[in-house]
Parts: sequence; structure tokens; C-alpha cells
Amino acid sequence: MKTADATDNVAESGRKGDAEKRGRKASKEVRQLQLIEATIDSLAKRGYAETTMADVADGAGLSRGIVNFHFESKEKLLIATLQHMYDEYSAHWRTALQKAGNDPARQLQHLVWADFDRSICNKRKLAAWLAFWGEAKSRPTYQALSSSRDAYYQQVFIDLCTTLKQSGSYAYDPQVIALALSAMLEGLWLRLMMGTEDTTRETALQSANAFLAAAFPKHYG
Repeated sequence: MKTADATDNVAESGRKGDAEKRGRKASKEVRQLQLIEATIDSLAKRGYAETTMADVADGAGLSRGIVNFHFESKEKLLIATLQHMYDEYSAHWRTALQKAGNDPARQLQHLVWADFDRSICNKRKLAAWLAFWGEAKSRPTYQALSSSRDAYYQQVFIDLCTTLKQSGSYAYDPQVIALALSAMLEGLWLRLMMGTEDTTRETALQSANAFLAAAFPKHYG
């Protein structure tokens, strides 16, 4: 009996050890997400230069040692935050594209709509994007992180505009109209970031829809 009990105890101890390891792994991911979300909050509130590791720790309700343990430096924390924001944005527009089905006009419309969804387009996240955009020119790491993603996203626009041109017999250059559409969306985001009084998510979306109707009259009434 003693031998059997000892074996059971060892097995139980092993199961607890495995559970603790899984818990530590989950805890690490949760902690990092807490810190990233607190970084977004701080960027929105204080801006890039004024955000410190201490601000992030206080915002997350964690010790400053925890921040240093997970990210080692402010730069690594900010890179992880930018990576997270790009991943979130990419997953969001890909989901919108998938939900649109196979109709290219519907796909393009859903991509435009997705840009003004409240989960992506809100004051907090727009302010954080603005903080990063202000630093991108002088930070090659940020440029490298965004360039390939932006290029792929833009190519999706070009491909859809090309398909619509063929089906609607439009006279425009697909690359030119895709660039104009992207620039308009970025400009509307910028106006929302700056808090321009006459620009809200609703009016921005109305403007985007008006652009689609003007550029592709045979596809959007």
C-alpha cells in the first residue's frame, strides 16, 4: 500500500507540476498583454516621449520589476506594442475580407467599413498610432515592421481595383485609384486623431462611402 500511495503521490505531484508550468506560460502571455495595453493607454495619454516604463507599470497595476523582466527596455516594450497593434489591425481587416465572400465590390466595401469599426477606430488606439507615426521616420525598426504589412495590404486594394475596372470598364489606373483610396482612409484617420470637430467615425465612413460611389459608380449606388 505504501508503494502504491507513493506512486500516486508522485503522479499527482507531476500533474500539479505540469499545471503550474502551463499556468506560468499563460501568466506570461497575460502579463505581457497587460503591459502592452497599459503602453497603449500611456501613449494615448502622454505621447511617445513622455511614456516611461514606470508609467506602464503603474497603469498595468504591476511592479516596475515585472516590466523589466518581460521587456528589458522601453524600446523593446514599444516594439512589442507596435507589433501587437499591427497584428490586431491585420487580423481585423482579414476577417472583414473573409466575411465579404467572393464579390470584389463587397470585399472592397468591407475593407473600407472595417477601418471605422469602433474596436479599431477609437480615440485611444488612434492616439497610439499617431504617436508611433511621429517616430517612424527616425526609427528603421518601425519602418521595417510596417513596410511589408503595408505593402501587402495595399496590393489587396490594387487587386480589387483592377478587378472592378475590368468588370465596370472604368478608365482609371488601378494603382492610382488604390493609392487615392488608401490616402483618403489615412487622411480620415488623421482627422479623427487630431480631433477635428466636423469629423466623427460616422461622417468619416460617409465620406469613404461617397468616394466608393464616385470612383466606382457601376458598383456602388
